[in-house]
Amino acid sequence: MSTLLTVRAAADQLGVAYSTLKQWIYDGSVRTTRTNGGHHRIAESEILRLQMAADGKAAGKAGGKRMAAAKAPRAARGVLVALSGRNQLRGIVHEVRSEGLLSQVRLRIGDQVLTAVITRDAVNELKLKKGDEAVAIIKSTEVMIGRLR
Repeated sequence: MSTLLTVRAAADQLGVAYSTLKQWIYDGSVRTTRTNGGHHRIAESEILRLQMAADGKAAGKAGGKRMAAAKAPRAARGVLVALSGRNQLRGIVHEVRSEGLLSQVRLRIGDQVLTAVITRDAVNELKLKKGDEAVAIIKSTEVMIGRLR
């Protein structure tokens, strides 16, 4: 049997706001189970269904201008919740060097190494370390690093 999650936990997994998920429940877009106390619980299988539906919609909108948080793609090996950048390079963190406010992140992408300078706070928030799977998002002249789970 599939594990049942609270609405808040399910919203976190889907990368949407609690109020958004509640609205989807009220309009019938999300199937739930009710506890004896009347609280909604969402099965992991339902979360997977929603993620797969978002994957299909995101793939169909590849030329769109932006991606809403609720429509963020779920990669086969990780989740990146919401992002507007379209040029994404998946790789492995080869090295992280931090000094002062900045950090240098080297990402191995195939036989190439991409280097990005980001804030030390960003590295700490992403919990980036050597060997992690990550994605470089290139937008205009900037490169952003996103960590995959």
